[in-house]
Amino acid sequence: MSKHSALNTFGASGNPIIRSSAFNDISSDPSDRMTLDGAVNKTGIMLAVLVSTASIAWNFSTNPLAMIVGSISVIAAFVSGIMTFGFYFPFIGWIVKPKPQNAPKTWLIYSAGQGFIIGFISLGAETLFPGIVLEAVSLTFFVAGSLLFAYKSGIIKPDQNFLLVVFAATMGILLFYVFVLIYSLVTGSSLEIFSGSGNFSIGISLFIVGIAALNLVLDFDIIEQSAEQGAPKYMEYFGSMALMATLIWLYIEILRLLMKMRSR
Repeated sequence: MSKHSALNTFGASGNPIIRSSAFNDISSDPSDRMTLDGAVNKTGIMLAVLVSTASIAWNFSTNPLAMIVGSISVIAAFVSGIMTFGFYFPFIGWIVKPKPQNAPKTWLIYSAGQGFIIGFISLGAETLFPGIVLEAVSLTFFVAGSLLFAYKSGIIKPDQNFLLVVFAATMGILLFYVFVLIYSLVTGSSLEIFSGSGNFSIGISLFIVGIAALNLVLDFDIIEQSAEQGAPKYMEYFGSMALMATLIWLYIEILRLLMKMRSR
């Protein structure tokens, strides 16, 4: 039995975005197999692209051309995400099946569009609470780095029970997001427990941040095993896209948590 429970249990982590049996595939061509270093390098490139486009959104938010380019990039990123990750809905299953083979074509488009989203969101938060973005970015990388160290050193072991708990919690959070969206569309207002600054709302945000962080551990686990067993080269791109999605989720939730605490 492999030490990597995430892939052994579901062929996926608790993160719905990284749910794909393609991680179980083994390339027959040794020269066409993914490596851990390759996945790490591509994640680094995606981060660089994301930071670049986020900087454009941040510095040229009032420029009409930048707004047009940003809007097009965001739409392209959404389409690229569907083309690559598919669309999974809890208790229903795959509405659109994932196609990891598209990842080498979509990874940079995806990161560029996500960068514009992050840039616009961050600028809005910084306008309300000066200095909050630096805090959120620092906390995100501190949490990610700490969890990677804990995973590699064996302090955190993603066994089957750990996976099931994180998977169930992630699905619950996804359903909560859907409920909040439907409630907002119907009533025209947001739930206090989601956007408020009360103790219960802050507690929910802390819980979501914790689950988002733990998803990183499972993403590390599934990417590492896939590299060990010789998954196809394109899985480097797919794995880095999924890991990036978790990092973005973690950053946004940390930013929301800090905004709630600042507004008290």
